[in-house]
Amino acid sequence: MSAVQARSAPAIETERTILRAHRLEDFDAYVAMWADPVVTRFIGGKPRTREESWMRFLRHSGLWSLLGYGFWAIEEKATGRFIGEAGFHDLKRDIVPSIEGIPEAGWALAPAMHGRGLASEVVTRVLAWGDQEFGRARTVCIIDPQNTGSLNVAAKCGYREVLRTTYHDNATVLLERYP
Repeated sequence: MSAVQARSAPAIETERTILRAHRLEDFDAYVAMWADPVVTRFIGGKPRTREESWMRFLRHSGLWSLLGYGFWAIEEKATGRFIGEAGFHDLKRDIVPSIEGIPEAGWALAPAMHGRGLASEVVTRVLAWGDQEFGRARTVCIIDPQNTGSLNVAAKCGYREVLRTTYHDNATVLLERYP
């Protein structure tokens, strides 16, 4: 994308969630989620500090402002709680083959939300938004080969394995999806 008009995350919904911009009041729940080894086991491999989470938290509004897409905070409709995040980013990853410039899908849920079908519900909605915004463009995602839960979500949502590579010296599966 080029010359994108600055914007923030639009609110979109699924049956059980509201996907919206991250808010400062989400930060403590965000820190708790990213400090949990269950969440980070396949995403970076180690729990994040409060400072690392803050830097990650700040990038969300920057992605939306500069690229016109980014990650949403996932709010549980029934409780109003922050329960995770999902969306697209371009992190200029040092990975071969390069995926720079291609919207990369990602998602993470607080451990209490695992096993409820929420990831598939949310990712399906995020991809529908992406299909509208990106047209016929390819999107990608990278997933640890041992993360069977996320690999299953990706497959349900139409992602297919392209190849196995490494990222930060860890085995990684590169997947792609066309609308």
